[in-house]
Amino acid sequence: MDLNPDWEYVADTVMGGVSDGTAARVHVQGRHAMRLTGSVSTDNNGGFIQMAFDLSPGGGPVDASGWQGIELDVRGNGEEYDVRLRTEQLSRPWQSFRASFRADHAWTTVRISFDDFAPHRTDVAFDPAYLRRIGILAVGRDFTADVAVSGIRLYR
Repeated sequence: MDLNPDWEYVADTVMGGVSDGTAARVHVQGRHAMRLTGSVSTDNNGGFIQMAFDLSPGGGPVDASGWQGIELDVRGNGEEYDVRLRTEQLSRPWQSFRASFRADHAWTTVRISFDDFAPHRTDVAFDPAYLRRIGILAVGRDFTADVAVSGIRLYR
């Protein structure tokens, strides 16, 4: 199922961090894409920039239990990035389900099974029937981020 995201940009500055970046719709190597670029800094207890979207208007859940996972068409600067999922069961902004991928210099399709997402700061088990939000993050270390997503979908 192809997703048509309305991406938004979020950075650690919402918590006092100093990372800086942008998320913009651009043309990258022959494809229309959403591109996250910037400088990730762990100074001042920070360490992330993110582009994310709600699957449903108003942020309600979508039942993704008929699919196996997330598929992304990505290109980047060779760095590792995170995909973070949020479900309706999570109540705190720091809670999520996480998996990593490398964004190579050429367009690549990355598949991440729902089984590969690890819970972070929650004891709740991931249930795709309550999937609410998907984010792409440059996170956790000082580096220059550059990752583009030309397609995102759920796969069976």
